[in-house]
Amino acid sequence: MPPTRGRPIAVKLLVLLFVPLLSLVGLWAFAAGLTGGDGMRLLSIKDLATNLADPSERVNIELQDERLFSVEFLVSGQGAAKMAKQRGETDKAVTAFRTLAKNQRDLSPEMTTQLAALNTKLDQLAEVRREVDGATVAPLDVIDGYSQIVDASFRLYDAMVLVPDMALYKQARAVTMLGEAKDVLSRERALVAVVLGKGRVEPREHEAFTGMVATRRLLFSQALSHLDRDLRGPYARLAESSVYKEFLDAEDAIRGQAATNGLPVTAATWPVDGQNLWAAVERNQALAVKSLVNRVTPTAIGMLIKIGVAGGVGLIAVIASIMFSLRFRKRLVRELAGLRDAATELAEVRLSGLVKRLRTNTAPPTAEEVAPIEVKSHTSEVRDIVQAFNDVQSTAVAAAVSQARLRHGVSQVFVNLARRNQSLLHRQLLQLDSMERATEEPEVLADLFKLDHLTTRMRRHAESLIILSDQAPGRGWRNPVPILDVLRAAVAEVEEYERVEILQPPPVALLGAVVTDVAHLMAELIENATLFSPPQTRVDLRTSTTPHGLMIEVEDRGLGLVRAELDELNERLAKMPEFDLAQSDRLGLFVVSRLAARHGIKVTLAPSPYGGLTAMASLPQSLLADQPVMSGR
Repeated sequence: MPPTRGRPIAVKLLVLLFVPLLSLVGLWAFAAGLTGGDGMRLLSIKDLATNLADPSERVNIELQDERLFSVEFLVSGQGAAKMAKQRGETDKAVTAFRTLAKNQRDLSPEMTTQLAALNTKLDQLAEVRREVDGATVAPLDVIDGYSQIVDASFRLYDAMVLVPDMALYKQARAVTMLGEAKDVLSRERALVAVVLGKGRVEPREHEAFTGMVATRRLLFSQALSHLDRDLRGPYARLAESSVYKEFLDAEDAIRGQAATNGLPVTAATWPVDGQNLWAAVERNQALAVKSLVNRVTPTAIGMLIKIGVAGGVGLIAVIASIMFSLRFRKRLVRELAGLRDAATELAEVRLSGLVKRLRTNTAPPTAEEVAPIEVKSHTSEVRDIVQAFNDVQSTAVAAAVSQARLRHGVSQVFVNLARRNQSLLHRQLLQLDSMERATEEPEVLADLFKLDHLTTRMRRHAESLIILSDQAPGRGWRNPVPILDVLRAAVAEVEEYERVEILQPPPVALLGAVVTDVAHLMAELIENATLFSPPQTRVDLRTSTTPHGLMIEVEDRGLGLVRAELDELNERLAKMPEFDLAQSDRLGLFVVSRLAARHGIKVTLAPSPYGGLTAMASLPQSLLADQPVMSGR
């Protein structure tokens, strides 16, 4: 006898939705009441600006000046009086800041932590000064000592700008980034003083200055893109001004200097260029902070007015909604929860396990794997959904089995074709080798070498199909092979092998069983480097030992990749995704991930200092031989 049908779920939903529709106004008022605290927090931001932001910004300005004077004193031995006077100004600013900070109440836990961290850094100022007075510290270390104090103040600003209004938050965060860019500009000015004092750009100063320039330009451009029209105006005009362009030229000139070269004639204008830009940036930053603080009060008042208008008349409706809904909620929720659990088990456990099993075993599903789901229910619609899920399960299982068989068939086709091609190409290579030995004519020999190289590349592509089918290539070595020979073999399988330069590797060898796969993996990485970089550039191949094995780096000078795409590629290399026929344009990526997973090799892509990419392959110690020996097949 078929089970009786329960009440339609449409009736229950109608009852459940009827009361919430009546209580919509009350729920809106309730939500507005929850946001009342946001308006009060906005009003308190002005006090934070008075007691924390403004005095700490004053401290930063004095520290920036003191940093410059301290560095000038170290490199020239002059300006002690000016430095001592500036220290007095800094101490006054620090005292005023600490006095006002003690009066600030109701700080969030994060702000309290950052304020304590800033006070700790300020206590370290005396130690920095003693090192400067004793001339026992390098100028770069002095710059870093002052920078740590200023960085602590910016972390305090980050905690302060967590305002509830999203538009205002974005503007506050952008202004904070501009302040960080301003401090990096101050560090650059101090480093310029070091360079002028020495009369040349040392490698350490060159590296530090290059990092500062990149950081300042990045912060400035990102902040400018988030500012609204009113706040962006002065900075946009500054970016187009001759003052800013002259300083950019000065930055580029310093970055282009080497330690052995003297400074150019234009070096005399570098401090002036920095001072001119500093004055403009300091003026714009003060105006931006003042304009931002002036926006806080009107925004908070407007929010409180809206909350007051909304009212609290929804409370009675909410109570009525709860009382009417509780009568129907318990049974329906229990049925839907059972349906949810059954569907979740079907999707995440049973079907997932079946699909995973079919990847390696195409045998028909067992009765346990395709058992229908069962849910105890008195609602006809829920029962219909259960039946629909069972129908979906049958269709999904049939499709999964069909796809598994198709994938297995395609894999076998790949292997058969690749094995045949591999055999023919091996015979062709032997024939070419015999012809190369038999001829002495340079032109004929050159053509034979080209054919040999093309055949070698064709053999690698045939082996790629075998690897994608989870099979091992036929080639192999019995004895360990020096890593230099392995890298040379990899380069020989790349079309533009002339552009690849192998730097002298350490004296290590690979186990014979992994030589073919490692050479194939490196050939794919090297070929990508040559394909995605200008033809006139070179590709460097570096090798170094690590505590865990061997690191091989392939560095090109191409255009690089955006961060999102780079992260996606690294994720694929780490997880070894299943080969997708629809993505055959990235065949090499799948081959690399398969080979890396097979031998425990970690392959990652990272930006290159030259603007391109660096592919890093980390070989574990288990793949290396104790001593390098002569290779033998």
